[in-house]
Amino acid sequence: MHKKPIFICVSSLMLIFSAAFLPGCSDDTSGTVSASDVFESGSSSEKASDTNHTDEKRATLKEPLIPVASGEVTCGNQNISIDASNLAEGYFMVKYEGDADKVKLQLKGPDGETYTYTLAIGSYEAFPLSAGDGNYHLDILEHAYDDMYATAHSEDFMVKLNDEFRPFLYPNQYVWFTPEYKAVAYAAKLSDASSNDLDYVGQVYHYVIDNIDYDEELAENVQSGYLPNIDRTMDSGKGICFDYASLMAAMLRSQGVPTKLVIGYSGEAYHAWISVYLKETGWVDKIIEFDGRNWSLVDPTLAANNSGSAVKKYIGDGSNYTEKYSY
Repeated sequence: MHKKPIFICVSSLMLIFSAAFLPGCSDDTSGTVSASDVFESGSSSEKASDTNHTDEKRATLKEPLIPVASGEVTCGNQNISIDASNLAEGYFMVKYEGDADKVKLQLKGPDGETYTYTLAIGSYEAFPLSAGDGNYHLDILEHAYDDMYATAHSEDFMVKLNDEFRPFLYPNQYVWFTPEYKAVAYAAKLSDASSNDLDYVGQVYHYVIDNIDYDEELAENVQSGYLPNIDRTMDSGKGICFDYASLMAAMLRSQGVPTKLVIGYSGEAYHAWISVYLKETGWVDKIIEFDGRNWSLVDPTLAANNSGSAVKKYIGDGSNYTEKYSY
């Protein structure tokens, strides 16, 4: 049985230079959680490999995995609620209810990369622990003035995942979906018509590249903090690379196929694509061919029926992928 992650609580309030300690994290039965507290987790028997089905039959999941703020391990202050109950499942949740007009979340994981998100106001959002097992540092930053932000709260925690694929099966802020989404319902239909995972990935891939056109106007005017909405992308039939990758990732995750939304560079252009895990081949990414049997293209933006010159203007030509972040 896996140990539930050790949660080390370090709280701070810092406006540029000053700091003061705030209440730390607690579970709902035992009060403050210290570095020495170790909680028993649930069973790890439900592995991602169990949701990748055999070539003889692909079974559809009844319901996709959905993150919850279950309240078993919580941190924060009067304005910030952090639910760390499901670190072993590969995610945590944050809700901001303060007065700042803009709020950032920064997460530094064991891979040394710092992930920066824009927080919504007033509702829980899910964030992935995509760097896997190890120590993470979390900062919540409130807008102070101009481009300056003040650290409103900090936490450090240690993660031991139940399953290395879990962060890439749940929805998160960048790949958001629920069972009610149109894209999820359509994904289930495609899954029912698929003989195995490879066939299912192919059907989702071709649906996306055949039905979504590149939105040059949005690419010209996209603002910082832009988030995909997969049903909006389906309804409008257009999007930028972020939308392509989010839609395909959501459809695959909702039917149990571990999928990373990857952000990095195509040549010198900032770009988003996906990486898919297949039990026969492992992670498939950074390559641009499909011979009818084996996948080596999981960049739906480049493959879609778009003007090559228009797409290249915004995202490059796929000749040199450099991964920066995985969500």
